[in-house]
Parts: sequence; C-alpha cells; structure tokens
Amino acid sequence: MGNCVTKPETDGYDSDKNVEFSGGNVHLITSKESWDQKMAEASRDGKIVIANFSATWCGPCKMIAPFYIELSEKYPSLMFIVIDVEELTEFSTSWDIKATPTFFFLRDGQQIDKLVGANKPELQKKITAIIDSTSQYPK
Repeated sequence: MGNCVTKPETDGYDSDKNVEFSGGNVHLITSKESWDQKMAEASRDGKIVIANFSATWCGPCKMIAPFYIELSEKYPSLMFIVIDVEELTEFSTSWDIKATPTFFFLRDGQQIDKLVGANKPELQKKITAIIDSTSQYPK
C-alpha cells in the first residue's frame, strides 16, 4: 500500500520540491553527521526515534508527510526524523530501503520495528504501542 519504488519520469518541471517533509518536531537529516548527532541525542535523552526514509517525488510520501508532522507534535517524547533517499542515497542504501516511505523505529540506534508504506492507521498503531511500552518503564 502506498509505496514508491522508482523515480517517475518528469518533463523537467519539478514542483515536488515545494512539499514540506519537515516541520513540527520533525528533524530533517541532511548528512551522516546529522544522523549520528540525532542518534546520540536520542540515546542520551532516552527517546525512541522514528526515522522516515522518504523522497520528494514520492506521492505516498507527500500524502503522509502532514500526518507525520502532526504525530511529531502529538508525541514529543519520541524523536521524529526524515531522510531524503535522493539526498542521502548511499546512507539510505545501507538501510536496505526498497520502497518509500519506510519508517524505522529505533531504540539506542537499534531497530525495534519497521513499517513500509504510507499506512496512517498502522503508523499510528505502532507509535501508540511504543508509547504504551515505554510508559511502563519510568526513567
């Protein structure tokens, strides 16, 4: 459901760049260094990271972006990041991204869950389950 696998052919006019993928409490990752910084920050603060591997030309990515931003505002105890697979191709490949969007749920940099596709109910369900599981373990 809602996966982009390859970049569509365009006529040279690229209006996709106008889509906002970051906002609210979503952090845009533009380098391996910024990734490392956010992972260290999340570990230090005891936060679970939701990493959204996305692409500006991907329809489902654009469709779920406002919802992802909304979730980031609703759940400030989690860290929401977005990675543009076109900008960080090599890095995205190291995560074996086969479709966009792909969401990774990370604790201390380790994957605890994954969701492929722009499935709002499933994304909400996974986040709710994480919030429920972390609230049982006070810091």
